[in-house]
Amino acid sequence: MSLVKFNNRTRNTAPYFNNVFDSLFSDALNKNYGVSKMPAVNILETAEDFKIELAAPGLNKEDFKIELKKDQLSVWAEKKSEQTEQQKDYTRKEFEYFSFARSFVLPEGVDTEKINAEYINGILNITIGKKEKAKDEHKEIVVS
Repeated sequence: MSLVKFNNRTRNTAPYFNNVFDSLFSDALNKNYGVSKMPAVNILETAEDFKIELAAPGLNKEDFKIELKKDQLSVWAEKKSEQTEQQKDYTRKEFEYFSFARSFVLPEGVDTEKINAEYINGILNITIGKKEKAKDEHKEIVVS
């Protein structure tokens, strides 16, 4: 026995009810809209510093771990939650686990002593200061 997709549509008519549900369910199965594996990131550069904004709603500041090794800044987050309900004849246990890791290669001229992070309203803000030498490095080139 083989399954054949039923298409009950002619050229000049609107899609039928079955086709709407076919596209809805195939999209839902092929693309998991509710799960985002990697949080969105904005990276901004100003004259004084670099700013990284990482969208990670639903976490606490204790869930983050940030490390700097040479010129690579790594951000990890992990959240585990567990709920147990015991009744007379059964036990129901639900758990949730969420984690991600992102790494950023820092450019030259970064002052590693001036790195700050704060978590406000679901966004992790990391500020990375620039060295004084990198800020003032501006010169005019004369065309000869």
